[in-house]
Amino acid sequence: MQIVKIPKFVQSLFPSLVWKKENSEKEIYLTFDDSPTPEFTYWILNLLSSLNIKATFFCVGESAEKHPKIIDAILNNGNQIGNHTYSHKNGFLSSNKMYLQDIDRCKNILPNTNLFLPPFGKMYAWQIRNIKEKYKIIMWDVLSYDFTENISEKQLKKNILKNTESGSIIVFHDNKKSEKILQKNLEEILKTLLKRGFKFGTI
Repeated sequence: MQIVKIPKFVQSLFPSLVWKKENSEKEIYLTFDDSPTPEFTYWILNLLSSLNIKATFFCVGESAEKHPKIIDAILNNGNQIGNHTYSHKNGFLSSNKMYLQDIDRCKNILPNTNLFLPPFGKMYAWQIRNIKEKYKIIMWDVLSYDFTENISEKQLKKNILKNTESGSIIVFHDNKKSEKILQKNLEEILKTLLKRGFKFGTI
């Protein structure tokens, strides 16, 4: 079962995590996980720039190390970056020590951010306790499922447009799994949100 909108009771279980940013301005927040990706990141940046939208890119340190010019392009366009571990580690499959070391290794590549979003959204409570000493842990309340194999264009649009509300943090992905469907549909989704009066902020 795909849970697009994270239930409030789940959010309440982990109050130290940032699930959304309540506001009265109809401001919402886009995140792109797994950056940077050669060519596709530039496509995303060009689209955002054409619509005057800013976003937060959660970057994998290993990729950022290989493509520093893409990181510069993200920042030079007025967007944010965040830590997404060095090697896209799953917290559920990692010891506490290894997970924290991987996050810190990414921090060495991306020193000017205190934002962290866990790959797969998976962390243990004791990992959260350690991570939040150094980072603001960002989650989301709307998941696009753009990475899902064979997701239909109709379902992708519905996932976002039906569930987004003021303060929502929306997760997209900057990777090969998501590239094809986002190149077809992301512009229409963003233009629809703009028409509905939403503003786009950074976290």
